Amino acid sequence: MDEFLKYGDAVTIIKRAIEQSRYRAAVSSNSEMLSLYYGIGRYVSANTRNGTWGTDAIHNISMQLQKELPGLRGYSETNIKYMRLFYENWCPFVNRQPTADNLEVDGQMLLLKTRQSMADDLNWNEFLSLSFSHHIEIITKTTTIEERRFYIHECSVHAWSKYTLRDYIRSNLYQNRTSLPNNFDHALTDTQYAIKATKSFKENYLLDFINIENLGEEDEDIDERVIENQIVKNIRDFLIRFGTDFVFMGNQYRIEMAGEEMFIDLLFLNRELNCLVALELKTGKFKASYLGQLSSYLSVLDDTVKKPHENPSIGIILCKDMNRSFVDYVIRDYDKPLGVATYRTTKDMPDRLKQALPDAEVLKKLLETQDMTPD
Repeated sequence: MDEFLKYGDAVTIIKRAIEQSRYRAAVSSNSEMLSLYYGIGRYVSANTRNGTWGTDAIHNISMQLQKELPGLRGYSETNIKYMRLFYENWCPFVNRQPTADNLEVDGQMLLLKTRQSMADDLNWNEFLSLSFSHHIEIITKTTTIEERRFYIHECSVHAWSKYTLRDYIRSNLYQNRTSLPNNFDHALTDTQYAIKATKSFKENYLLDFINIENLGEEDEDIDERVIENQIVKNIRDFLIRFGTDFVFMGNQYRIEMAGEEMFIDLLFLNRELNCLVALELKTGKFKASYLGQLSSYLSVLDDTVKKPHENPSIGIILCKDMNRSFVDYVIRDYDKPLGVATYRTTKDMPDRLKQALPDAEVLKKLLETQDMTPD
């Protein structure tokens, strides 16, 4: 039997679904396309996984579809298999499924919210806002629902291209999501630079060399300058905790613009990122106004201090406490690369964790030994 005739009914069913979808696609193209692909994926899955179709079925159906609908794109053998994969990965999270004897392609399966909805931990609007290519990147390169939900959200909020998404997945952004809240993904146009910057900073730093009790101060009386002086006094310890490749350039670093003086609490150069890093210290809880001040500092740094070969300067607020959700909300409106981190001193830690910390002098000796070890 001619293979094309053998699968004639299947081609007719899929072709009719495609043609009916074209009109609705003009109204809501992306959502409609995803729903159509989901419906086709279910239909193909039902007929291939139980042995109803032969091994070359998808290949032959693809070829015949393209003959009967000249100019049709997106229905290669590979893409039809991706539609099946799309359905099979998401059908467990769809509350309502069609009956087993329904052999038609339901091209609106994902759109009929009154009939069914996605699982509670998936945002419907974010899910439908992504292209099929985005979904395939996520499905084929991640394994858990938590990771997929994370990338769906990030793609939707930040409007990542497929290639930006691919870069972030490759860099394992999900596993590194405990990095500080920041706006690097849209403030830094170079994706690889943004990824490196994200990995270079943590959300929380332990400044265990700051012994507040020895300062003879009460918590409410400790200001930024006291913490700053402690960091400068123990700059080696601070750099060990802050990260690799940071070079200290000074504290209360003076910059000037239009006759106005400004002073950056701590300024560093990061050799790996090839950029200046301005650090502002705050002893209380994060306030939105801090970002505006730091953004101004970065503008002046980039115009007056940054070398031509260096990347855009980065600003970090280091504060005692923050509401991460609030930070994520307000930081997105700035076009300068900014991040917010918190710090703890030894006093903030439970006794059991204090006892687990290595002695500072032992740690120093160990690092000095490693520095002298030949490569």
